[in-house]
Amino acid sequence: MNVLVLNASYEPLQKVDLRHAIRMLVRGVAVVEEAVEGRTIGHFPVPRVLRLVRYVAMRWRHGTRPGWSKRGIYRRDRGLCAYCGDRGHTIDHIIPQSRGGLSTWENTVLACGRCNNRKGDRTLAQTGLRLRVLPRVPTWQELFER
Repeated sequence: MNVLVLNASYEPLQKVDLRHAIRMLVRGVAVVEEAVEGRTIGHFPVPRVLRLVRYVAMRWRHGTRPGWSKRGIYRRDRGLCAYCGDRGHTIDHIIPQSRGGLSTWENTVLACGRCNNRKGDRTLAQTGLRLRVLPRVPTWQELFER
């Protein structure tokens, strides 16, 4: 079970495992914002969301863009195929990797199996497919939303 950790200003920082979250509570560096109802570990409720007691400056985050990840693509595209709008299950490269396309935010989208098979190893112009949304770099906030 992962626990979302919020900064003292309520902006999401990261997700940690339950064991790490309990250690944070024991050390007194965080408080429970949201808990699993009726479950405890010792005298602590099992947390879903923690908030840090003191503000942590996130210099490492500001001014940099999130690193590309498959999970990030799923979050950014909200689980929907960028071509037809159905549920997406695979990552598709707009410019195929075989033609020099890289795994970047701007070159990858979520696709359903049908659209991914239809596109295959071809460009959008060759297949006649159109993107419903333009691929972009997501914000840190989008990547940490539940």
